[in-house]
Amino acid sequence: MQASLVSLLPLVLTFLLALTLRRTLLALGAGVLCGSLLLADWQPLAGVAYLWHILSQQFYAAGAWQQWHLNVLAAMVLLGMMTQLLARGGAVEALGQWLYLRVRREPQARIGIVLLGWLVFIDGIFSCLAVGHVCQPLVDRYGISRRQLAYLVDSTASPLCALLPFSTWGPYVMALLAGIGFLPVSPLSAFLQMAQVNFYAVLTLGIAAWAAWSGMGFPKPISKPKAMPGWEKCRLRAESQSDAAAKANPWLLGVPILTLLGGAMVLTLCSGARQVAGWDLSLWLAKADIGAAMRDASLLACLLTLVMLKGTGRSVSLLWRDLALGFRLILYAIAILLFTWMIGAVIRDLGVASLLAGWAQLYLSSQLLLAGMFLLCALMAFATGSSWGTFAIMIPIGSEIAAAVAPEMLLPALSAVMAGSVFGDHCSPISDTSVLSATSSGCEPHEHVVSQLPFALIAAVAALLGYQLLNVGMGAAWVWLSCASMVVLSLALAKRYYGPWRRLDHSLIFSSK
Repeated sequence: MQASLVSLLPLVLTFLLALTLRRTLLALGAGVLCGSLLLADWQPLAGVAYLWHILSQQFYAAGAWQQWHLNVLAAMVLLGMMTQLLARGGAVEALGQWLYLRVRREPQARIGIVLLGWLVFIDGIFSCLAVGHVCQPLVDRYGISRRQLAYLVDSTASPLCALLPFSTWGPYVMALLAGIGFLPVSPLSAFLQMAQVNFYAVLTLGIAAWAAWSGMGFPKPISKPKAMPGWEKCRLRAESQSDAAAKANPWLLGVPILTLLGGAMVLTLCSGARQVAGWDLSLWLAKADIGAAMRDASLLACLLTLVMLKGTGRSVSLLWRDLALGFRLILYAIAILLFTWMIGAVIRDLGVASLLAGWAQLYLSSQLLLAGMFLLCALMAFATGSSWGTFAIMIPIGSEIAAAVAPEMLLPALSAVMAGSVFGDHCSPISDTSVLSATSSGCEPHEHVVSQLPFALIAAVAALLGYQLLNVGMGAAWVWLSCASMVVLSLALAKRYYGPWRRLDHSLIFSSK
């Protein structure tokens, strides 16, 4: 279909419904329906046929099963069931007792979420699934907002993967870079140089760590019980010290988590090693089947959880009940993810991404090359909900544009492509990572997107400044100093003029003093 302004109608409808009705599934469904009718020339029967076509293609297309989608869905179901097993079987309570004897402050619990997110660097979707599901019961233990958990999960997933060549993102991006005939260095060297000036990813990780330490921007959950007086807390702690120590067993939760993380890493490397003759780690990752590794590691961890809980005396009937509950609770997230994939297919068939890329070639100035690339890719990723899709389109196009107008800015321009894509995907209500971060953390996707938007905008504005300074020839060290200073100043102003952040009508807003 020839792209035109009418092609933007499904996206506009989706965004308006998501922001006004705050019902992500309804908004996505309306966008998919509108796009299908548009592609079918407003013929209802043809639109229904198209809907069935794109739905079936999520599972079976071109004569082959879509293993990535099937494996992601299987991993979601298994992780959802494992979460309920751990929560209802006493594993989380046991870890809570263990942490209660050692963690003295709430910021330590929040920082622990960030550190776990950094450890799960192998894949963005896997990080969102694993960290969100595992930490969801723990944040309730320490009175941390579910929206803050979703923000920390989302802000330590894709931004970190965009910086590491040995994540699943690395081989994908390097494969795109290898297709650029005039690339002055190897794809791996180009990726590393691009990561050095990926301002948005680095600043987002830094802001997330600071927000975890300070707790800024996320009020306490309404249901959190009032704190008991200090003397009473000390008395009860002294009386129950021996009992708490006896019940504290971090391994009941720790072993399944370590199995999940370690198994995913080992299975990923093994699947790649079977396809490569040598000992090149980057080639292993490039050939690895991350979807199957996610699925198998989740299955292994879930089975181990069942065995360990059965060993504690939990009955088989209760274990089956926990599994069924976990399956029912994860169905909503699966439905949203399916609609997210379907609207991505609609957007692709409408040619929205190509339309945006064509506008860039016509109107992008050489004096604003890097900033323009960042904004364009942010808009495209926000509209499509896919950073990888934006990479696939804009890395080849961006390299051609940069080579034509400013060849010396080729690698910074490609870095701006990656940074803008991550920013747009990070803020998009139809992004799979945004949806999975929210649902795996136990909050609504709309609430997650709105609550993390101020932090994301601060990082994005600083990154935009950084790319413009690079464009005018400022040294990288001074650019980083300028970006960091702008982030610090923005956070200080937000805290001064818009703090404390208050809850009104169960939503997060900035309210002045």
